[in-house]
Amino acid sequence: MSFGCTAGKNSWPELVRTNGDYAASVIERENTSVDAVVILDGSPVTADIRCDRVRVFVDRNRIVVRTPVTG
Repeated sequence: MSFGCTAGKNSWPELVRTNGDYAASVIERENTSVDAVVILDGSPVTADIRCDRVRVFVDRNRIVVRTPVTG
C-alpha cells in the first residue's frame, strides 16, 4: 500500500530478499522524489506517513524482508 503517494514508482516487491543497501539505491534511482532508509525489522519507527520516504526493512544479515513502499 502506498498511502496515496503518487509521484513515481511507489512499491518494490522485486527487492524482497535482496541486500538492503542495494535495494535503497535502486529505489532512489527509480523514484528521485524519495529517500530510502534501511531499518532493522522490528525496530521502532514513527507512525507518520511521508510520501518522500521509503523504509527498507532488513533482517540481521541486511536482507530485505518486506516489500518497500512509500509512506
